[in-house]
Amino acid sequence: MLEREFSFIKANIQHLEDENLKISKAKVGWHLDHSLKVINSVVANIKDSKSKEYQHKFNGLRLVVFTLGFFPRGKAKSPKRVLPPEIISKNDIEYQLKIAEKNVEIIDKLDKNQFFTHPLFEQLNKKQTIKFLRLHTNHHLKIVKDILK
Repeated sequence: MLEREFSFIKANIQHLEDENLKISKAKVGWHLDHSLKVINSVVANIKDSKSKEYQHKFNGLRLVVFTLGFFPRGKAKSPKRVLPPEIISKNDIEYQLKIAEKNVEIIDKLDKNQFFTHPLFEQLNKKQTIKFLRLHTNHHLKIVKDILK
């Protein structure tokens, strides 16, 4: 599901300390760590959800962002549980990446109405969750690419 993104993360672990303050206040490592924390947290949440509790509800912000296919930079604030630590190690990124690779395989086996509740987009069913994970991960990987230019 996120094979290309995982390959990019593996290839750029060596750049954890690289930064470009014109692009982002955070280093490459922050973006990689955050992306993996989000994937792992979202999968844990959707896995534990109950399909019968899913309620489809219109969400204008979700519609716009998912239709455009990207998140605007610098507009959202990450929940504390997915914020990287002060010191980000290569080993920690590699460990989180292994977990993320296993976790995305879990999503395929879930019911279509298992869901993840996003603070702004509200309940996202399986299909929407997959789209969110792609958009979110690529948002941060684009920032990493710009930092490394």
